[in-house]
Amino acid sequence: MSTVLYEKDGRIARITLNRPDVMNAINDEMPRDLAAAVAQADADPQVHVMILSGAGKGFCAGYDLTYYAEGNGSGEVTQPMPWDPIKDYRFMWENTQAFMSLWRAAKPVICKVHGFAVAGGSDIALCADLTFMAEDAEIGYMPARVWGCPTTAMWVYRLGAERAKRMLFTGDRISGREAAEMGLVLQAVPAEQLDDAVEEMAARMATVPINQLAMQKLVINQAIEQTGLMQTQRLATVFDGISRHSPEGLNFKARAEEAGWKQAVQERDQGTFDWTANETLPKRFV
Repeated sequence: MSTVLYEKDGRIARITLNRPDVMNAINDEMPRDLAAAVAQADADPQVHVMILSGAGKGFCAGYDLTYYAEGNGSGEVTQPMPWDPIKDYRFMWENTQAFMSLWRAAKPVICKVHGFAVAGGSDIALCADLTFMAEDAEIGYMPARVWGCPTTAMWVYRLGAERAKRMLFTGDRISGREAAEMGLVLQAVPAEQLDDAVEEMAARMATVPINQLAMQKLVINQAIEQTGLMQTQRLATVFDGISRHSPEGLNFKARAEEAGWKQAVQERDQGTFDWTANETLPKRFV
């Protein structure tokens, strides 16, 4: 696995996203490597719990926009028109299911977020069973503003309808402290205490028999899945493809190619660009 590190430490499996030079941005290989690491831990009779983290300055900055926005990636995330929605769906559904390996694993997964878990990185973090954040870390799904829809749809299941709408209608990033207060994540602690908080929880869970952990996880997950989680994710994955091939999505892609993805993302996140008219917003709207 070139993009994910795996280590077994007694009863704890440690899985680390490992593209620190690009803030652990997601490329074609990372979803598959993540799923393989989860499967390895799940199959190990000595492992009771997994800890998922990111190397370097943050957990995960989302999809690698140098590859997917300025370029086009091997999955052709923006296809020539007319686009084939099923081709797009198959590519993104495979990634979504790789992220959901954290959810489907019989053993519990604790996610440790430092720095940031944004865009596709938030999809990964919110598929874990328990998520801890540093108080000053940030989480959000900024592509909700243009060129994206969170395919795992975990925002609504963690927050409820109104707070999920608050996050996805704006694409805002919030701090770990705010995320914990909202109920999006389990706990936020000062950055220097994050490792200890996660280790303490993992050690406590590791004293429980594997079968007991699996039964509790399966029962709780079943309650969520019974509400139609997979159907919601299928719709979100289709909408994600549409958002990248809508007039506004195509304008964002062209802007990223022309001005660079950092400029396009800044204009998107600050709300200074009209993606429908494909021009800078008048100052009265900014």
